[in-house]
Amino acid sequence: MIFLFLILVSYLLGSFPTAVWVGKIFHDIDIREHGSHNAGATNTFRVLGKNWGWVVLVIDISKGYLAASIPLFLDNFYLGFKDEVLILQLIASFCVIIGHVLPVFANFRGGKGVATTLGIILAINLDTALISLALFLMVFLWTRYVSLGAIIASIVFPFISFFAMKEDARIMIIFSIVVSLIVLFSHRKNINRLMRGEENKMNFSGRKA
Repeated sequence: MIFLFLILVSYLLGSFPTAVWVGKIFHDIDIREHGSHNAGATNTFRVLGKNWGWVVLVIDISKGYLAASIPLFLDNFYLGFKDEVLILQLIASFCVIIGHVLPVFANFRGGKGVATTLGIILAINLDTALISLALFLMVFLWTRYVSLGAIIASIVFPFISFFAMKEDARIMIIFSIVVSLIVLFSHRKNINRLMRGEENKMNFSGRKA
Protein backbone atom coordinates (compact mmCIF):
# COMPACT_ATOMS: atom_id res chain seq x y z
CA MET A 1 0.00 0.00 0.00
CA ILE A 2 2.84 2.42 0.73
CA PHE A 3 4.08 2.05 -2.85
CA LEU A 4 0.63 2.73 -4.30
CA PHE A 5 0.22 5.72 -1.99
CA LEU A 6 3.55 7.18 -3.05
CA ILE A 7 2.89 6.59 -6.74
CA LEU A 8 -0.54 8.24 -6.64
CA VAL A 9 0.28 11.20 -4.40
CA SER A 10 3.58 11.97 -6.13
CA TYR A 11 2.09 11.75 -9.61
CA LEU A 12 -0.83 14.00 -8.65
CA LEU A 13 1.55 16.46 -7.00
CA GLY A 14 3.62 16.60 -10.18
CA SER A 15 0.45 16.98 -12.24
CA PHE A 16 -0.33 20.41 -10.84
CA PRO A 17 0.46 22.39 -14.02
CA THR A 18 1.76 25.56 -12.40
CA ALA A 19 2.57 27.46 -15.59
CA VAL A 20 -0.70 26.49 -17.26
CA TRP A 21 -2.84 27.53 -14.30
CA VAL A 22 -0.95 30.78 -13.75
CA GLY A 23 -1.46 31.67 -17.40
CA LYS A 24 -5.15 30.81 -17.43
CA ILE A 25 -6.11 32.25 -14.03
CA PHE A 26 -4.12 35.50 -14.10
CA HIS A 27 -3.69 36.20 -17.82
CA ASP A 28 -6.50 34.25 -19.51
CA ILE A 29 -4.07 32.48 -21.86
CA ASP A 30 -2.81 28.96 -22.33
CA ILE A 31 0.95 29.39 -22.06
CA ARG A 32 1.39 26.27 -24.20
CA GLU A 33 0.10 28.29 -27.14
CA HIS A 34 2.76 31.00 -26.76
CA GLY A 35 6.54 31.31 -26.78
CA SER A 36 8.18 27.91 -26.91
CA HIS A 37 4.78 26.24 -26.24
CA ASN A 38 6.23 24.60 -23.14
CA ALA A 39 4.42 24.57 -19.79
CA GLY A 40 7.48 25.37 -17.69
CA ALA A 41 9.24 28.15 -15.85
CA THR A 42 11.46 29.21 -18.75
CA ASN A 43 8.52 29.83 -21.05
CA THR A 44 6.71 31.61 -18.23
CA PHE A 45 9.65 34.02 -17.89
CA ARG A 46 9.51 34.58 -21.62
CA VAL A 47 5.74 35.00 -21.98
CA LEU A 48 4.49 36.33 -18.63
CA GLY A 49 7.58 38.08 -17.28
CA LYS A 50 10.03 37.62 -14.46
CA ASN A 51 7.60 37.85 -11.52
CA TRP A 52 5.38 35.00 -12.67
CA GLY A 53 8.42 33.16 -13.96
CA TRP A 54 9.92 33.07 -10.48
CA VAL A 55 6.58 31.97 -9.01
CA VAL A 56 6.36 29.03 -11.39
CA LEU A 57 10.03 28.13 -10.90
CA VAL A 58 9.78 28.07 -7.10
CA ILE A 59 6.56 26.05 -7.11
CA ASP A 60 7.89 23.52 -9.63
CA ILE A 61 11.06 23.07 -7.57
CA SER A 62 8.91 22.67 -4.46
CA LYS A 63 6.86 19.90 -6.09
CA GLY A 64 9.97 17.79 -6.51
CA TYR A 65 11.25 18.59 -3.02
CA LEU A 66 7.94 17.71 -1.38
CA ALA A 67 7.52 14.45 -3.28
CA ALA A 68 11.04 13.26 -2.43
CA SER A 69 10.47 14.22 1.22
CA ILE A 70 7.20 12.30 1.70
CA PRO A 71 8.93 8.96 2.55
CA LEU A 72 10.77 10.64 5.43
CA PHE A 73 7.44 10.92 7.25
CA LEU A 74 6.28 7.33 6.66
CA ASP A 75 8.66 5.54 9.02
CA ASN A 76 5.75 3.74 10.74
CA PHE A 77 5.11 1.89 7.47
CA TYR A 78 8.67 0.83 6.65
CA LEU A 79 9.28 -2.83 5.88
CA GLY A 80 12.94 -2.75 6.86
CA PHE A 81 14.74 -3.75 3.64
CA LYS A 82 18.08 -2.30 2.53
CA ASP A 83 18.05 1.30 1.27
CA GLU A 84 14.29 1.40 1.82
CA VAL A 85 14.04 5.15 2.43
CA LEU A 86 16.12 6.02 -0.63
CA ILE A 87 14.17 3.59 -2.81
CA LEU A 88 10.87 5.10 -1.64
CA GLN A 89 12.23 8.58 -2.30
CA LEU A 90 13.23 7.59 -5.82
CA ILE A 91 9.84 6.02 -6.51
CA ALA A 92 8.16 9.24 -5.42
CA SER A 93 10.68 11.27 -7.43
CA PHE A 94 10.14 9.34 -10.63
CA CYS A 95 6.36 9.67 -10.30
CA VAL A 96 6.43 13.42 -9.64
CA ILE A 97 8.60 13.92 -12.74
CA ILE A 98 6.19 11.87 -14.85
CA GLY A 99 3.33 13.90 -13.39
CA HIS A 100 5.05 17.15 -14.33
CA VAL A 101 5.84 16.00 -17.87
CA LEU A 102 2.48 14.25 -18.41
CA PRO A 103 0.02 16.01 -16.06
CA VAL A 104 -3.45 14.53 -15.80
CA PHE A 105 -4.82 18.00 -14.97
CA ALA A 106 -3.53 19.53 -18.21
CA ASN A 107 -4.33 16.93 -20.88
CA PHE A 108 -0.91 15.29 -20.39
CA ARG A 109 0.93 18.29 -21.88
CA GLY A 110 3.32 19.50 -19.23
CA GLY A 111 6.81 20.87 -18.77
CA LYS A 112 10.22 19.29 -19.16
CA GLY A 113 10.87 18.41 -15.52
CA VAL A 114 14.13 20.29 -14.96
CA ALA A 115 12.97 22.46 -12.05
CA THR A 116 11.11 19.56 -10.46
CA THR A 117 14.21 17.38 -10.77
CA LEU A 118 16.27 20.07 -9.04
CA GLY A 119 13.81 20.01 -6.14
CA ILE A 120 14.17 16.24 -5.91
CA ILE A 121 17.95 16.35 -5.76
CA LEU A 122 17.84 19.17 -3.19
CA ALA A 123 15.82 16.84 -0.96
CA ILE A 124 17.89 13.70 -1.54
CA ASN A 125 21.46 14.94 -1.90
CA LEU A 126 22.22 18.61 -1.44
CA ASP A 127 25.82 18.35 -2.69
CA THR A 128 24.72 16.85 -6.00
CA ALA A 129 22.02 19.48 -6.39
CA LEU A 130 24.39 22.38 -5.77
CA ILE A 131 27.03 21.04 -8.18
CA SER A 132 24.41 20.42 -10.88
CA LEU A 133 22.90 23.86 -10.33
CA ALA A 134 26.33 25.51 -10.48
CA LEU A 135 27.05 23.74 -13.77
CA PHE A 136 23.71 24.81 -15.20
CA LEU A 137 24.29 28.43 -14.18
CA MET A 138 27.79 28.51 -15.65
CA VAL A 139 26.55 27.25 -19.02
CA PHE A 140 23.52 29.55 -18.95
CA LEU A 141 25.46 32.67 -17.97
CA TRP A 142 28.06 31.92 -20.63
CA THR A 143 25.69 31.12 -23.49
CA ARG A 144 22.29 32.52 -22.39
CA TYR A 145 20.72 29.24 -23.46
CA VAL A 146 18.56 27.82 -20.66
CA SER A 147 18.03 24.63 -22.62
CA LEU A 148 21.76 24.06 -23.17
CA GLY A 149 22.42 24.49 -19.45
CA ALA A 150 19.73 21.93 -18.64
CA ILE A 151 20.97 19.50 -21.28
CA ILE A 152 24.61 19.62 -20.15
CA ALA A 153 23.66 19.42 -16.48
CA SER A 154 21.47 16.37 -17.17
CA ILE A 155 24.26 14.63 -19.10
CA VAL A 156 26.74 15.19 -16.28
CA PHE A 157 24.20 14.49 -13.52
CA PRO A 158 24.82 10.70 -13.33
CA PHE A 159 28.57 11.28 -12.96
CA ILE A 160 28.01 13.90 -10.27
CA SER A 161 25.74 11.47 -8.44
CA PHE A 162 28.37 8.74 -8.60
CA PHE A 163 31.09 10.88 -7.01
CA ALA A 164 28.85 12.89 -4.65
CA MET A 165 27.01 10.03 -2.99
CA LYS A 166 28.47 9.39 0.45
CA GLU A 167 27.70 5.69 0.38
CA ASP A 168 27.23 2.84 -2.06
CA ALA A 169 23.83 3.56 -3.62
CA ARG A 170 23.67 1.96 -7.05
CA ILE A 171 19.94 2.59 -7.18
CA MET A 172 20.64 6.34 -7.10
CA ILE A 173 23.02 6.03 -10.04
CA ILE A 174 20.40 4.11 -12.02
CA PHE A 175 17.81 6.73 -11.13
CA SER A 176 20.09 9.57 -12.22
CA ILE A 177 20.65 7.90 -15.59
CA VAL A 178 16.91 7.43 -16.14
CA VAL A 179 16.18 11.04 -15.16
CA SER A 180 18.96 12.24 -17.45
CA LEU A 181 17.41 10.35 -20.36
CA ILE A 182 13.95 11.78 -19.59
CA VAL A 183 15.30 15.33 -19.54
CA LEU A 184 17.22 14.78 -22.77
CA PHE A 185 14.15 13.31 -24.45
CA SER A 186 11.98 16.22 -23.33
CA HIS A 187 14.57 18.62 -24.79
CA ARG A 188 14.81 16.89 -28.18
CA LYS A 189 13.24 19.88 -29.98
CA ASN A 190 15.62 22.24 -28.19
CA ILE A 191 18.56 20.08 -29.27
CA ASN A 192 17.42 20.32 -32.89
CA ARG A 193 17.04 24.10 -32.61
CA LEU A 194 20.47 24.42 -30.99
CA MET A 195 22.03 22.44 -33.82
CA ARG A 196 20.33 24.71 -36.36
CA GLY A 197 21.29 27.86 -34.43
CA GLU A 198 17.62 28.75 -33.93
CA GLU A 199 17.28 28.42 -30.14
CA ASN A 200 16.24 31.58 -28.28
CA LYS A 201 18.63 33.12 -25.78
CA MET A 202 17.20 34.74 -22.67
CA ASN A 203 17.82 35.89 -19.13
CA PHE A 204 15.78 35.69 -15.94
CA SER A 205 14.35 39.16 -16.46
CA GLY A 206 12.09 37.43 -18.96
CA ARG A 207 13.50 39.21 -21.99
CA LYS A 208 15.25 37.54 -24.88
CA ALA A 209 18.96 38.28 -24.87
